[in-house]
Amino acid sequence: MTSPRERLAAQQAELLKALLAGGDAPAGFDADRLRIEANVLRNKQSRLVAYLRPDLAEALGDRFAALFREYATSHPKTDAIRARAYADAFGTWLVERGEIPKPRRRFATWLRRN
Repeated sequence: MTSPRERLAAQQAELLKALLAGGDAPAGFDADRLRIEANVLRNKQSRLVAYLRPDLAEALGDRFAALFREYATSHPKTDAIRARAYADAFGTWLVERGEIPKPRRRFATWLRRN
């Protein structure tokens, strides 16, 4: 038998999956309202990633929002990853998919490392 704490944790996980990973609405929640809230959260994440990595937003142009939505749905952000690392992971994902070219090392970066 599961404890009340375990049941609550499972319900919270279902809600987060619905909000961040495109999961179904848990029992007792309005699916349309959750979809609206999920869009709000994803748009907020998208703006933050564009702020942290303007090079990605510039390189992708109009494709940025759709590609970020795809990435964020399949790779939901957790509290274990910082925002900048999440933005960098999105950039890596884009390179691996061939959406953007692999970035060249900047001369200044090379100087700092050598």
